[in-house]
Formats: sequence, structure tokens, C-alpha cells
Amino acid sequence: MRHRLLCGLLALGLAACSGDARQGPPPAPPTPALIEAGWPATLSDWGQLAVGEGWLVLGEGVTPYTLNTGLFTDDALKLRTVWLPDGSASAHYREREVFDFPDGTVITKTFYYPRAGQDLTRVSGDGFSMQHFDEGALNLMAVRLVETRILVHRNDQWDAVSYVWNEDQSEAELARTGAFVDLTLISTAMGEERLDYLVPNVNQCANCHNTNTSDTIGTRPIGPKARHLNGPLDGTDDTHSQIQRWVELGLLTGVPDDLPAAPIWRGETLSDPSAINAAARGYLDINCAHCHSRTGQADTSGLYLEPWEPEGANLGVCKPPIAAGRGTGNRHLGIVPGDAEASIFTYRMASTRADVMMPELGRATVDEAGVALVAAWIDAMAGSCG
Repeated sequence: MRHRLLCGLLALGLAACSGDARQGPPPAPPTPALIEAGWPATLSDWGQLAVGEGWLVLGEGVTPYTLNTGLFTDDALKLRTVWLPDGSASAHYREREVFDFPDGTVITKTFYYPRAGQDLTRVSGDGFSMQHFDEGALNLMAVRLVETRILVHRNDQWDAVSYVWNEDQSEAELARTGAFVDLTLISTAMGEERLDYLVPNVNQCANCHNTNTSDTIGTRPIGPKARHLNGPLDGTDDTHSQIQRWVELGLLTGVPDDLPAAPIWRGETLSDPSAINAAARGYLDINCAHCHSRTGQADTSGLYLEPWEPEGANLGVCKPPIAAGRGTGNRHLGIVPGDAEASIFTYRMASTRADVMMPELGRATVDEAGVALVAAWIDAMAGSCG
């Protein structure tokens, strides 16, 4: 399935709509039968999001959230939400892993791009996510929706699928087999750029979201972890941690006083070595560690990128690749301290070749800010590989 979409300099009057009231009732919550089995043909049947009078409206009880450092997906912005059924047990806190969500939980992630003269600034991950989100609704005069991914917890398992938004932005349709969306992105730095945006099929969803190959759970969320949510919600004046907000809403229990926190990084250039180190480790955590961990899909690589891994061979320092093939770029070590140019890490991050690039899925372009951050981190490393 292939779709055509233009993002960028469209002739729309955004200023006129900035004061419009949110229109349209919120969608009805999903029925127990829907939660237990099946994939409806349209996204609105899930009761999480609905379109009304030019706004994407959240359903009743649907809570938006953002991550301290976001996952890069071809500069797409993201609206993330979580919903727990009425009367259900709350999610239970876990320090390192995804929170323990009850059956019936629905998590959504909607991918979109700014349009109508707004530059698509190349910023790592979710650099400006939520900037068009106002009082519980997303302004569709300012953005163009591409896809919404659903994760639903049923029968102690997580199921995942994608929905692709139609051209008039009125509905998203089920895309179990995935899709390609032909995008034209416009930015000041890059000019007009064509992009083959990949909407993943259900098997590709599992490739990233099966973060623990040692158990039978399979697919599970990646973002809703304590360290990623322990920060303010983007696009609001609230400075409190989102975890505190979840506790107040009854979404989360068992929260201790001492909470981990990933760094908040939005693609900016950093100069302080300690800030560079923290931001780079946080970036590798959210973008790479769901595979590169001791239980992930890349567990046999010996490269583990979770934030508690000590600096050393398992982090890639002075580590030769096990089986990278052409992905080495004739470089011999994952990280050469003080020399990002000689390191496999940055070579693979800066590539878009299918047999070279890392991550392997989720992008067709290079995260220039992310590469620069990791390169600065490597260049600031002391020591040598002998």
C-alpha cells in the first residue's frame, strides 16, 4: 500500500485558526469485546482519538505523555497516549522495566509533521513534540497526521498494529501489512526532500517491541518506563514529573521516593562533557537499547546500551564487531576513544544503506543531531585501545 502526502509550504491560514475552540465530542471508550480480541477497521473504534472540526481530540480518560529524550523517526513528531479501563487496577511501578500495566490498557503513538510554511527543522527524536497540542487536542490545521500505532494489553500479552491516516485527515485505517507513505518534506536546511515513510507491519512492530527474548511475553511497550517519564509533559507549563501526575490520576501505584531520570535532550548542541555523556547515554538508551541489551534481539552482539552498563567493551569501547559485515565501513572497533571518525558507532548511525545503518528499522533518513551528539561523546572519551 502506498500513499502520497505533502508536508511543508501549503497555502493554509494558520493564524486565523489559533483561537478556535475545540470541536467535536470525545470518542466513546472501547468495549470489553474489542479489548479482548480483534482489530477494528478504523482507529476511531478504539475510542482513543477522534477528529472533530479540525482538531484531533483525545477520548475520555486518555492521558498524553512525552519522553525525556525521544526516539528518532525521520523527524516525525509524536503524540503519545495511555488509557486504562474504568475500574481496572492501576499500572504498577517498576524501576528499570516498562510499568506493569493491567489487561485492557491501550497505548497509542500518532506520528505527524508540521505543515503550512513551518520548517521541518532536523531535530533529534521528539524535539518539538506537543507544540501543536492545546488543551487536550491536536490542531490539524497546523499538522498532517501520517499514522497511529496501537499497543493493547490483552490476556497478559501485548498486541501491536498500525493505522494509516487518510488524505482528508478524517480517519485512520487498519494497516496490518504496513504501508509506504510518499512524503515531501520541506526544511530550511535541506530544501524539498522526498521520503519513503515506512509504516511497519505487525512483524516489524514485534522486531523492535520484543525487548526480552528470554520470556514468552513477546511484544511490549518501550517508552513508558520510570526514567523516560520522570520529567514534565512537553507543551505545558506544568513542571512536575509526569510520574507524579500519573499517581494523582490513579494510573500508577507502588512509586518510591527516589526515582531515576533520563536526561532531557531536544537535539541541542552541548558543550559540557558531563552533559554530553548523560545525553548520549540517554539517546542510545531510547534509540538502541530495546535491542542492544542482555535480553533484547541483539543480545548475542555483546553490545549493551542500557544506561546502567559500565563504560567498557560491552558499551562498545575498544570492542571489535561480532558480525557486522559491510556495516563496519572498514573500521575495526565500535568506539575508539577520542576518535568518532574511526568508530563503527557513528559510521552506522550516519548511513541509510539497508545493510549498514543502525537502527535497522524506523528511519530512512539520518538523525544529524543524534550523530553529532554521539560523535561529541566519543571524541571526549579519554584513553585508547592500545
